[in-house]
Amino acid sequence: MTKIVKVKTGSKLEELSSYSRLVCVDNWIFVSNTAGRNPDTKEIPDDVLEQTHQVFSNVEAALKAVGSSLADVVMSRVFIQNPADTQAVMTLIGDKFRGVDPATTVTCPPLGSTIYKMELEVTAFRGAASAEVEVINTNTAK
Repeated sequence: MTKIVKVKTGSKLEELSSYSRLVCVDNWIFVSNTAGRNPDTKEIPDDVLEQTHQVFSNVEAALKAVGSSLADVVMSRVFIQNPADTQAVMTLIGDKFRGVDPATTVTCPPLGSTIYKMELEVTAFRGAASAEVEVINTNTAK
């Protein structure tokens, strides 16, 4: 029988918009688009990299609640408000996902408010970190 777990953080927006921070369907884990608001202080840093660190803290806490981690992430979707921030944000994300190497989409759309500099949505599969991985490199240029 399929088991569904929904993780709520107590965010006002989760309540208002009727959504969960994370939904886990058996071993598939879907984490909602996550901003860099500190859940304790409710503050959002002004700096894009500080926001990115907070985003990862928020995502990691949600994954941990269902016995998972960043190492289980198989897909990420990165939303960056200002295209000029892309290299800095993606360098930090590259450090966070080094060795995990999820499929990734990066886009620069307007976000829900100009206070948000970046947001991250991930899909994970619980146990992916310990799965056998085959890497196929299609680059034939030498």
